Amino acid sequence: MTAVPEWMRPPRAEGWFADDLDHLPEAPSHTELIDGALVFMMSPQRAWHGRILTALVNALTEQAPAGVEIEREMTIRLDERNRPEPDLLATTAPFQPDRTLYTPDQVLLVAEVVSPESAERDRTVKLRKYAEAGIAHYWIVEEEDGEPVVHAYELDRPTRAYVATGIHRRELRSPVPFPVRIDLTALVPGRRS
Repeated sequence: MTAVPEWMRPPRAEGWFADDLDHLPEAPSHTELIDGALVFMMSPQRAWHGRILTALVNALTEQAPAGVEIEREMTIRLDERNRPEPDLLATTAPFQPDRTLYTPDQVLLVAEVVSPESAERDRTVKLRKYAEAGIAHYWIVEEEDGEPVVHAYELDRPTRAYVATGIHRRELRSPVPFPVRIDLTALVPGRRS
């Protein structure tokens, strides 16, 4: 058993806070903070995840209206103890090259492409936390027989909980957060509808 590196020790008795992530240069890329605990991407990503994410970013970038930017793998400071890193987000914040995070009021949409190691967090923990933070739209992208399936959710503001608005196979059409039409089968390399 090797010793825990010094940078992994919380800086205070209360543990980690959202702003601490900006001061951990030794931490692996894609480090998140969930309920004050550091969460690392420990297993290698599958090629399917990377291809779907890249194709989804490209499709949304092409369709985003002026004033909406599509980002991948950027953290959102939900509160002082939570700073998750979604796979994709749509934001109204202008591009800033030195930006390390967004705040919920700047985010229109968050999407997670489910991986085996992140499935529980994506389907339950992040679903609840993004809703409680007031992010209007959340997509969970699952793999079903090699094809992407998008589970779309919209925030019910009075309850601060998500309501399922659809499960999209083959094609995703939605008027929110901006008009979107994506041929989901075209996101998979070598497959076209």
